[in-house]
Amino acid sequence: MERTPPIFTGDERAVLNSWLDWQRETLAAKCAGLSEERLRERAVPPSGLSLLGLVRHMAHVERAWFRQIIDGEDVPRLWGKDTRQDADFDEVDTASAEEAFATWRAEIARAREISAALPLDALAKRQRHGQDVSHRRTLIHLIQEYARHNGHADLLRERIDGTTGE
Repeated sequence: MERTPPIFTGDERAVLNSWLDWQRETLAAKCAGLSEERLRERAVPPSGLSLLGLVRHMAHVERAWFRQIIDGEDVPRLWGKDTRQDADFDEVDTASAEEAFATWRAEIARAREISAALPLDALAKRQRHGQDVSHRRTLIHLIQEYARHNGHADLLRERIDGTTGE
């Protein structure tokens, strides 16, 4: 899968957006070409991580940070996370990969719309842990969240079929 490499120069917004898109594309690349069954495969016990769980989790993260916190939208948490905190990871055995990827892509599209309309210094409409949150800080958080989980995805993919790579 071709990915657009992050830029080396540009204004702060362009650099942050290019790194976030790189991380998004990296998760997609780690999942590319796998069947639904392979996407559901778990890491070694006791971990419940799977590639499908990571996609579902990142759809939730995109929604939570951009729609709920930054934009203040009154939308429910995904995958039943209102009642089961780890539902995105735990309930993949019967989850639809097609639905998960469509939801993830839709949340990314909405996040991009919200982000494009705001200056980096804009404060979120909702606080996080009693603290104001800037748009800039949200972009940085998403980059680190993807980077951390892409490390997990790299190990999961290598375990599934030996595929490695950046």
